[in-house]
Amino acid sequence: MPVAGRFITLEGGEGAGKSTLARALADALEARGHAVDVTREPGGTENAEQIRSLLVSGEPDRWSSLSEALLLYAARVDHVDRRIRPALNSDTWVICDRFSDSTRAYQGAAGRLDRDRLNRLHQLALDGFEPDLTLILDLDPAIGMERTRQRGEDATRFEKQDLSFHAALREGFLDIAAAAPDRCAVLDATQPPQELAQAALAVIDSRLGS
Repeated sequence: MPVAGRFITLEGGEGAGKSTLARALADALEARGHAVDVTREPGGTENAEQIRSLLVSGEPDRWSSLSEALLLYAARVDHVDRRIRPALNSDTWVICDRFSDSTRAYQGAAGRLDRDRLNRLHQLALDGFEPDLTLILDLDPAIGMERTRQRGEDATRFEKQDLSFHAALREGFLDIAAAAPDRCAVLDATQPPQELAQAALAVIDSRLGS
């Protein structure tokens, strides 16, 4: 019988393959009998999607790192209250493309916002709410940025940042994983999508007993 809902987040730099992995994991978990809700950040609710449009459009210097973090947490509180917690309380597994670790990496490590300040904001907004498991997709940022260019879509504000920003972002995610090994697992995002999904499922099985 399916166990209670679990909250899994997928993190990593641009072009790491999070959206593709989210769909593959949802299919696999649903085949096992779990109810699964796939969502994203910023976004996931009507209010949060409106905030997303403010964050991803325009030039890279449109917002300061602090302004971005405040907007992200406004969206995140709505997302958690209206979608994530209700799903978990109904025994649904939630797979979220980005969550609070992206704020720690983008606005913190790459955007140079003080880590303690971000931690206080997280505590104030979500009272320490964290995922059950975070899968960090690690990829050379040059490869990731080339993948985003190949999509043929308009670049977001974050994709317009230079390679040094994305290199700092990668290091930020790896630092997060090292600081929280019980919650985080790093996956090699250069693997083909099917192999990456299999590796992710192996971690889910060992950590959450799905």
